[in-house]
Amino acid sequence: MKIRRRQFVASALGAAAFLPLSRAWSADGTPAAGVARAAGPDIQARALDGGEVRLARGDVADLAAGMRGAVLLPDSAQYDGARHLWNGAFDLKPALIARCTGQADVRRAVGFARAHGLLTAVRGGGHSTSGKSSCNGGILIDLAPMQGVRVDPQARRAFVEPGTLLGQLDHETAAFGLVTTAGTVSHTGAAGLTLGGGFGRVGRRFGLACDNLVAADLVTADGRRERASANENPDLLWGLRGGGGNLGIVTEFEYQLHPMRPVIWGGVIAWPATAAREVLGVVAEIAGTAPDALNIEPILVAPPGAPPMVIVEVCWSGDDHPAGAARVAKLRALPKPLFDRLGPLPYVTLQQANDAANPHGIRHYSKAGFVPTLDARLIDDVVSTFLDHPPGSLGYVFQQCGGQINRVAADATAFPNRDAGYWVMVMANWMDAAEDEARKATARAAWKRLEPLTRGFYVNSATERDEADIRGNYGANYARLARLKDRYDPGNQFRLNVNVRPSRA
Repeated sequence: MKIRRRQFVASALGAAAFLPLSRAWSADGTPAAGVARAAGPDIQARALDGGEVRLARGDVADLAAGMRGAVLLPDSAQYDGARHLWNGAFDLKPALIARCTGQADVRRAVGFARAHGLLTAVRGGGHSTSGKSSCNGGILIDLAPMQGVRVDPQARRAFVEPGTLLGQLDHETAAFGLVTTAGTVSHTGAAGLTLGGGFGRVGRRFGLACDNLVAADLVTADGRRERASANENPDLLWGLRGGGGNLGIVTEFEYQLHPMRPVIWGGVIAWPATAAREVLGVVAEIAGTAPDALNIEPILVAPPGAPPMVIVEVCWSGDDHPAGAARVAKLRALPKPLFDRLGPLPYVTLQQANDAANPHGIRHYSKAGFVPTLDARLIDDVVSTFLDHPPGSLGYVFQQCGGQINRVAADATAFPNRDAGYWVMVMANWMDAAEDEARKATARAAWKRLEPLTRGFYVNSATERDEADIRGNYGANYARLARLKDRYDPGNQFRLNVNVRPSRA
């Protein structure tokens, strides 16, 4: 009874957030006769084509009255808290925010957006580096209230709502000695990570997050509910596995889970940045023969209050911990580390290791691409560029690929980049808005040097990519994605993403 009472109170509070625009409704779901439409001026909004739309207050009231979750306008008390994204570099102000509590709310919000031709953003965890999980002037369909994980340990399945964060997923699966690939920052949203591909510390062993997606419920641009699985709309499942948010709004993800001991062997070890060439050379040597259970990732960074350094993160997810330690013995033999924090630790603890360095509100800009290996030319370019810049102005992150990720054929899912050894991200993180342009310019210049050594890009770290880049990245998969777009979103309602345009657009 306590749980039901809390649910009732939460629902009542959500309705109260939009109480001034509520309407009375008849038993058959139609507006009650004689009820006046909500008073007040029209709401100025942005259309899909960039033009202006004026929303009548009564129409917005109808939306609010038909939703269990809150509908927020800029003068709503909860609006500012609801509109902010993880990346503080984006200060976006949608005309309205529809905070969905379930599939019925999502369908209603999508129908409203379609009926009024509104620019539409969709937010799960709100962690997009490009800021495309919100918008200026359009409607933000906010899935953050939809958080929940149900684990079926016998079937080894997890059923996940789209507002769920990765740390919540890890917490629930670890309780059963199970795991699925789930990123490297625990407050990232599961939805966006999965739809864009989904790297993680156990990806080499178990595949990308999208490879572990076995089924999904989806709301399409016309408000229909669709099921995607191997048996129902298999082409749609193919497109959801790496096609980004182009095909609709997923309201439930079903993941395959894998047995794994809750305690792994790993952690971090670091040296001064002046040793980066030698350290990266040893990492490349280890990575070249690494078994699937080993994930080894270097980072070049100058943490606040600390000197520039090269940090190597290790995750050995195999049962034999001494075997994992032996695999990185040559790395640990390098002289004068700043610290060595390698050893047994809970996997969920390692999954949270990057959270403090990526707090909500940090201003972030990045560019990234895939490389076949960490060769001498790449290492020299990265280290030279990093050391040439003032400490803290630039960082590099390396995400290891290979293993099971590379064994999946390029056309087996929409995610195409299956032959890479690593993807490399050049990034800038800062807090002061006055530094925005300078920080972005520094990262762009560093990327200009690195880009010729890369091929393709990771959808979840894509910024400033045009249609030619997107077509080139998806390669032969692009035409198939465009045909799916024709079927499920012919009007390109869901365009705030790494956008695949309908073939007839």
